[in-house]
Amino acid sequence: MPPAQPAKAATAISPTRAEDFPGWYQEVVRAAELATMAHVRGCMVIRPWGYRMWELMQAELDLQIRARRHDNVYFPVFIPVSYLQAEAEHVEGFAKEMAVVTHHRLESVDGVLAPAGPLEEPIVVRPTSETIFGKSMAEWIQSYRDLPMRLNQWCNVVRWELRPRVFLRTSEFLWQEGHTAHETEASALADTLNAHEMYRTFAEDFLCIPTVPGEKPESERFPGALQTFTIEAMMQDGRALQAGTSHYLGQNFARAFGIDFLGRDNQRQHVYTTSFGISTRLVGAVIMTHGDDDGLVLPPKIAPAQVVIVPILRGGASEEILAYAEEVASELARPGGLDPLAPDRVLVDRTERRANDVRWSYIKKGAPVIIEVGPRDAVSRTVSYRVRLDHRNVRSVPLAQATEAIRSALAEVHDGLLTQARTRLRDGIRSDLSSFAELRKFFAESRGLVLAPWCGDPECEAALKPLAVSVRCIPEQLEASGDACIVDGRPRRFSALFGQSY
Repeated sequence: MPPAQPAKAATAISPTRAEDFPGWYQEVVRAAELATMAHVRGCMVIRPWGYRMWELMQAELDLQIRARRHDNVYFPVFIPVSYLQAEAEHVEGFAKEMAVVTHHRLESVDGVLAPAGPLEEPIVVRPTSETIFGKSMAEWIQSYRDLPMRLNQWCNVVRWELRPRVFLRTSEFLWQEGHTAHETEASALADTLNAHEMYRTFAEDFLCIPTVPGEKPESERFPGALQTFTIEAMMQDGRALQAGTSHYLGQNFARAFGIDFLGRDNQRQHVYTTSFGISTRLVGAVIMTHGDDDGLVLPPKIAPAQVVIVPILRGGASEEILAYAEEVASELARPGGLDPLAPDRVLVDRTERRANDVRWSYIKKGAPVIIEVGPRDAVSRTVSYRVRLDHRNVRSVPLAQATEAIRSALAEVHDGLLTQARTRLRDGIRSDLSSFAELRKFFAESRGLVLAPWCGDPECEAALKPLAVSVRCIPEQLEASGDACIVDGRPRRFSALFGQSY
């Protein structure tokens, strides 16, 4: 008789990450009440908990963008097709993803609504805004004194997605897009790299997601760009996720849209432009970087509620317990407490549900700290709490020490998530493969990223497509050993990061 197998630990999420990572991801999104797919194919409805995560990301990044002297604006969601045709590489790059409006009204014919009133010129629902920004910059910029011009907008975009996945790839999503115009190439490139570094530090310091910063190969550049810089994150299943990109556009869009100015030498010349952006894809990145088999695990800086207080209501003591729960909340949210700027992030859950069900709902939502207030706590004036990284253990401190203890617990969650993710990324990058056969075997049997020499030839990249592998970036801080390209053996030009991606 074979030996008895140990009982599998019960988890809140099924399937687990090991059993079915894509299925686990979808179940975490559902159980954490982040979003649902909408009634329009490929679109999503972002629920309050998920949207608050995005709002907190947006608020922090908006501060950083404004600190870099960008002004927020808003442009129309509709772009004339002729604008996109003005930059050939740009329109070719987005043509297959565009949603196009051809009529301006509906009419009822025999009780059936049908398009009527064809437009003189079709308009595209915004896939990105370089073209329409370029048209306005051409009107606004007259002299070198108008430069640099740094603009930013928070908006939605539409890219008709063939294989949608909530947060990661949807036909409509939310994002931030910056657009700048400069007098010199050096100034434009400096802004591109500044945005690139802003994204890297934002991902690591705010989202606890370490990344590999680098430059995209020519085949992966933004359509119309001369250079594209990226931060590549690695999810728990070893796949790469492009988390933020910054593009140096040179004078391509300036020539296409006539963005010129009178220079210091009294000669007219074209500006140099850039663009950069991140999107709600970062919500998906947080899920796949930090989640566990009990649900979402949130870095405290983007947790809609950093601390959730769950009253354990029993019998006639309910009023006293609720009063003590509110007292604990007031203590934590007072000026000088956890976060004096956001007292709403200490939440007392007053729903009439069993305390155990409430606690598990917030475990699945990833709340960093959960406090449970019962009759004994109210009598002894103590605070019993669970830290999401170790939620099966209960800690207890006197109320007078609660603020310091909870502040320490939040730091513990932040540091713990960042350390785990850094270790996973470091261990997930293989740098000891030296042949295409080894590369092919690795991606057939394993998940992760490969750092190796690369010749830089587009034909070489074509050999990777049957493996569903691409060159994620030419990393800035990692150096591969060896002199021969891992794919075709030709002399190396770059160190490259190879991976399968979302």
